[in-house]
Amino acid sequence: MILYFSACGNSRWVAETLADKLGERSLFIPDASDEVDLQEGEALGVVFPVYAWAPPRLVSDYIRRMRLRNKPAYVWFVCTCGDEAAFTHRVFQRVLRKAGLRLDACFCLQMPETYLAFPGFALDTPENEKRKIAKAEAELPRIAELIDRREQGRFETLRGKFPWLKTYVMQPVFYRFIIADRRFRANAQCTGCGRCERECPLHNIRMAEGRPEWQGHCTHCMSCYHHCPANAIHYGSFTEGKGQYYFGRNLRNK
Repeated sequence: MILYFSACGNSRWVAETLADKLGERSLFIPDASDEVDLQEGEALGVVFPVYAWAPPRLVSDYIRRMRLRNKPAYVWFVCTCGDEAAFTHRVFQRVLRKAGLRLDACFCLQMPETYLAFPGFALDTPENEKRKIAKAEAELPRIAELIDRREQGRFETLRGKFPWLKTYVMQPVFYRFIIADRRFRANAQCTGCGRCERECPLHNIRMAEGRPEWQGHCTHCMSCYHHCPANAIHYGSFTEGKGQYYFGRNLRNK
């Protein structure tokens, strides 16, 4: 079984590709029951994007509360990131340990950048998007083979520079002061189509009189911003002029 979270499609594509290659079931975490029907001898995989150099908290929270029918025979995860994952693997390893599970292997894939709600964060160029996707596509068969063989102790990460600082100092600061939906807004270009409401994986947006309203439990996945067909949604001024991306679509606002 593969549990996954994805907002802009990168991790969904990875999860679905691995599920196809491994003959596994895949479940979208926000829609999954806390009761997980894991068969005896079955492996458990988790696929997610890196948020602020750690697993998304909604993924970690789900792992803590899920109740498995059987203990998995093998546990692995794949994370996707724009550049680096820092100590994501250590954080998730601790989450699994507290849930009574042991991490057997992990992998990290660079995918096109999606997070833009902070100064200095920008999308990849179209050339870099294609390069990252092509490299990940070439890597997935090898990763699937290692998982299928139930390779033990294989921890492939992209730590980057200053991983301890990013995961254990900067990540809590991001969640404390930045990751909230107070600055999201829809400008005059909004057509009231409601796509932002439909695309939000946490159902954090409600349409009121043809305008989106954020409900206060945002995880900064940026799905509403990237999927808006009118590019009408922005996070303060940080996303102005930065373009949009989700897997399968390449749009630039010049």
